[in-house]
Amino acid sequence: MFGNKVNMKNQVFLYLNSIFNKSIRFISVLIFLILPLTASYAEHKQKFVVGYAQDNMANDWRAAQIKQLEKEFSKQAVKFVFTDARGSAANQIRNIEDLIYQKVDLLMTSPMDAALMTPVISQIYKNGTPVVLVTRNILTDDFTSFVAPDDKEIAQQAAAFVAGKLKGQGNILILKGVPTATTAIARTEGFLAEIKKYPGIKISAIKVANYLRGEAIQKMDEVIAEKIPYDAIYAQSDSMATGARLAMVKAGIDPASKIIVGIDYIREAHEAIKNGTQTASFLYPTSASQAASIVIKILHNEKVPKHVKVETQIITKDNVDKIKPIF
Repeated sequence: MFGNKVNMKNQVFLYLNSIFNKSIRFISVLIFLILPLTASYAEHKQKFVVGYAQDNMANDWRAAQIKQLEKEFSKQAVKFVFTDARGSAANQIRNIEDLIYQKVDLLMTSPMDAALMTPVISQIYKNGTPVVLVTRNILTDDFTSFVAPDDKEIAQQAAAFVAGKLKGQGNILILKGVPTATTAIARTEGFLAEIKKYPGIKISAIKVANYLRGEAIQKMDEVIAEKIPYDAIYAQSDSMATGARLAMVKAGIDPASKIIVGIDYIREAHEAIKNGTQTASFLYPTSASQAASIVIKILHNEKVPKHVKVETQIITKDNVDKIKPIF
């Protein structure tokens, strides 16, 4: 009788123990399945989405800017997406609206047309989406932060430099960037205002090449065909300066015989300054690292300055070996 009771207790114990072990295994499997999902959800919730509506990825400077931003944001909990307007302000506006529809946490852009795009960007900012403008501005203060070198200051320095090289006498050809962009506007107005101080210098022509190498070749071909006089070229980007040199060489003109000043300081400018076929360039960083730093602060609710000036400098044969090109 006593033995039967002990045996029954043992059986009950074994049965309960079995249930307990199965429960533990079930809970372990459940935790194993749920934890990755929870971690993934937490990661998703922590990851910000930043959208950049780029102007034209055919522009090597702008392509380099995107590449550098991708590198900067890869170090952070940020998903970075970008669009390519292919040189169309209408496309850029549509791209901006698409990014906002996708509910990005912050919008970045470099407006191709300041006047046309100001109302769109202004409304987005007023609706609560932070906006960081990089190198190109709009016509109001309806943005969170503007990150860029001082284009007007660069233009004034370029004009003074060219005037000095011409010794106050001669003709200058201007290769202009995107005419509706604030960069080209400032680079033109600043240059013209400064060059007025030198009555012996004339602007023989202003040709719009939209910051593109290919278009600069075409415009330079026109200048040569039309026999427009020029002793110096002020190219508002080094891509256009490169295009001008290619056209000159094709026409049998030695680029070293002219004063050529560009902006950006890309690898082609670096090599041209070294070999004497370009006189100078103004360092114009893509501002990617500075802009990314501002964006991260905004996303974490930190205060940021309204305007962030990115430093620049002139590059000539005197310092070309000491300073690396921006890309």
